[in-house]
Amino acid sequence: MNKQDFINSINDIRKNFESEISSIVSYDDLKQLKSKYIGRSSALNNLLCQIKYLPIDVRAECGSIANTCKHEIESKIKVLYDELCYKTDNLIDPTANPHKLPVGHQHFTTRAIDEITEIFERIGFYRVRYPEVEWDWFAFESLNMPKDHPARDEWETFFIDNIEVNEKYGRRILTPHTSSGQVREMLRVKPPIRMINISKCYRRQIDVSHTPMFHQFEGLVIDKGVNISHLKGVLDYFVTNFFGNNRKARIRPYHFRFTEPSFEVDVSCGICLGEGCKLCKNGWLEIGGAGMVHPVVLQFGNIDPNEYSGFAFGFGIERNYMMKSGISVDDIRLIYQNDIRFLTQF
Repeated sequence: MNKQDFINSINDIRKNFESEISSIVSYDDLKQLKSKYIGRSSALNNLLCQIKYLPIDVRAECGSIANTCKHEIESKIKVLYDELCYKTDNLIDPTANPHKLPVGHQHFTTRAIDEITEIFERIGFYRVRYPEVEWDWFAFESLNMPKDHPARDEWETFFIDNIEVNEKYGRRILTPHTSSGQVREMLRVKPPIRMINISKCYRRQIDVSHTPMFHQFEGLVIDKGVNISHLKGVLDYFVTNFFGNNRKARIRPYHFRFTEPSFEVDVSCGICLGEGCKLCKNGWLEIGGAGMVHPVVLQFGNIDPNEYSGFAFGFGIERNYMMKSGISVDDIRLIYQNDIRFLTQF
């Protein structure tokens, strides 16, 4: 083969390629065309292998012509490939490097709700959920809170304007606590009652330990012969299963309008285990309130306090989850700022 024969063969390859590429409409056809013209067994590759048999003085020139032709073919195949990518929805490039898609997970709070629900279901509690837009009567009046109670102030509770006031139930509000479900449940079913009420709550508070919207879970047990020892047993059970076997619960006398007697509930610090440290100061962290259901509240729920007794407890889900061992969150507002760098840690 001489120089002219080599150039003629290159021109024939170029001409044939131009003719065939104009009819390509699919990725499979393009793949076959690529193999035919620049693959190992292609005519162009065979010509490149023949260069060593050409006269020495024309080898460089012929090699340059062949490589130019090869680059033109590669470039046009790439352009057509990009066009097909836009036109074909199901186009897959098997030669592309595989990459893993990011995998999400449940939100911090959702995981806590699922865990709390499962813990209480094991001891016979059933899950309920009551309205987030509530009547004043269920949130306050039925819970033995007088009209001048500080919690009923507009600086504490979100009252909804431009809604007609109900003669019996008062104004509409965003429920400030899951305790508003206590009387609702008493009116819905007769004892025995063993409910766990989990819902969003709203209060006019925002700082490192409060957000205007948060989640609570409310436990309510009503039956004959229920006493404080039953309440303490349930609290111990929850703390052990939620916080860990090395954590303990304690109750301290307090005052709530809807329970009598009333208690603040503490959990032993997960860092010092009750010895006292910078975080807890005295070995304990407050997690919520509890107590025996007030007789007045039972009466509002059409339950005879001389025949039945009960206990209730209410805890903030986010604040409780932040107190678990191994979790370090110093600002509760971070939970709802949707910063993916924070959320992916949990």
